[in-house]
Amino acid sequence: MKYDIIGDIHGCFKEYQTLVEQLGYEWVDGLPKHKEGRKLVFLGDLTDRGPNSVTMMEHVYQLVQQDLALYTPGNHCNKLYRYLQGRNVQVKHGLETTVAELDELDETTRKTVSDHFCILYENAPLYLKLHDGNLIVAHAGIRADYVGQTNKKVKTFVLYGDITGETNPDGSPVRRDWAKEHEGELTIVYGHTPVKKVRHMKNTWNIDTGCVFGGHLSALRYPEMKVVSVASSLPLVPEKFRSFDD
Repeated sequence: MKYDIIGDIHGCFKEYQTLVEQLGYEWVDGLPKHKEGRKLVFLGDLTDRGPNSVTMMEHVYQLVQQDLALYTPGNHCNKLYRYLQGRNVQVKHGLETTVAELDELDETTRKTVSDHFCILYENAPLYLKLHDGNLIVAHAGIRADYVGQTNKKVKTFVLYGDITGETNPDGSPVRRDWAKEHEGELTIVYGHTPVKKVRHMKNTWNIDTGCVFGGHLSALRYPEMKVVSVASSLPLVPEKFRSFDD
């Protein structure tokens, strides 16, 4: 199986449409299909901040239901799921845009969309092990020695990265650069931390190029390891991108 792994979309459905077309997918009955049988892979954070979160939620649900794509959740997916379950979460840091979209729907449609997302989330693995276990797709990454585990420590790492518990001046969590310590043949593809261009470091690939912050939406083709990106239509917010001293 060959895969096209797409970074954090955050409701940027228009850029997503352009990207899958550049990847060679054709739209059939409203869903992208590849004549060579390639499969789309979503690494989480489908929603929040961008203009079309509800469309993205329903789209990925339909793709997964028809076995046209794979999905593993991100931290924004986790928070949206908890919100839809009626748990006490703070409606901010992007969630407010998705909630506003949901509030515009009629009651029946809102329930359908919400139920579908909950099914998508509940059936998703914490991270994906693909290509005979040689390829790992995890939202914020994963240490090689954590692969095979799903305990609380691993879940925190996969959803939020290698956080220290401290915060930066802007309120964002301080994260260690775990990718620099990666060793071995295992390929790990992740997102979560926006970078100006796809970052390839020791067989790890950060493909979140900050579409919702005016950067790009990027995909990594596997096993070709070819990057395909499309420019965002949104205004650039430079301070949202992390730079690394590689």
